[in-house]
Amino acid sequence: MPETPHPAISVVSPVYGCKGCLEDLVDRIAASLAPRGEAFEVILVDDRSPDGAWARIVELAATRPWLRGLRLARNFGQHYAISAGIEHARGGKVVVMDCDLQDVPEEIPRLLEALQGEVEVVFAQRTQRQDGAFKRLMSWLFFRLLSWMTGVAQDHTTANFGAYSRKVIDAVNAMPERERCFPLMVKWTGYHHLALPVEHASRNEGRSTYTFKRLRRLATGIILSYSDKPLRLVVRLGLAFAAIAFAMVAWSVLRYLKGDVQVAGFTSVIASIWLVGGMAIFCIGIIGLYLGRLFVDAKARPYYLVADRTPAAPREPAHGVQA
Repeated sequence: MPETPHPAISVVSPVYGCKGCLEDLVDRIAASLAPRGEAFEVILVDDRSPDGAWARIVELAATRPWLRGLRLARNFGQHYAISAGIEHARGGKVVVMDCDLQDVPEEIPRLLEALQGEVEVVFAQRTQRQDGAFKRLMSWLFFRLLSWMTGVAQDHTTANFGAYSRKVIDAVNAMPERERCFPLMVKWTGYHHLALPVEHASRNEGRSTYTFKRLRRLATGIILSYSDKPLRLVVRLGLAFAAIAFAMVAWSVLRYLKGDVQVAGFTSVIASIWLVGGMAIFCIGIIGLYLGRLFVDAKARPYYLVADRTPAAPREPAHGVQA
């Protein structure tokens, strides 16, 4: 398909550890979009993949005018790579998908067809996930915790894969926060969305880098950036301890008035000191985490850096910086 400066559709995919399936990925995307008769572009964002994926992206882009590549200066993370891709996407409709072919390219036309009328977002719903039991459990726990802490219902069957209108992509690109979580940012916009059941395939190559430790770190960052519930929980905890302390004082005074006073034991005193001191340090730590987030945001550094790009790639990033 001939290159156009204003494609109707952009497909963005962050790349990490999937060099061997990139040709299959882009050719299946092109085959699924070709029958629509609309100009399209595919943007692969190399998040410093350790398997030399960038050389493969450059090679593929040389023979496919609709394919563009961006290479980040270092490994920033999946959601930052997505941000880089959507900020360079020029299509009126944007599809975001993973590169490992678990997101099936042949489902893209169905997602785009559903993106009409008042619907601005179509999430791909993985009703039958082809992941291992541990990953499914971790994903379920992650989204349950996220739902409780943010107060926004999260669906563990949906992720980044979906179709998004230009209005939604522009709104997400305008968000300046350093902590990026693409699905949460999309849901925050409040635009009408729906979930469309799609096929979910087994991983074609590589393995998931979302270990329990990384999921915990991601959840902590998202919760601190998108919710003030931890601070409200700290306030409630402080009120609860104040109520307990008031009750203990009242009980002690009552016993004094009755003449039934006993000398407090060493164990109870030490236990009280450790309990109150530990909770105080915990509460200060929560506040410190929020102050740390404010410090990071105050520096206003770009949340990704582009080190290289294929020759035909656009050069107008919104928040990223050309290194």
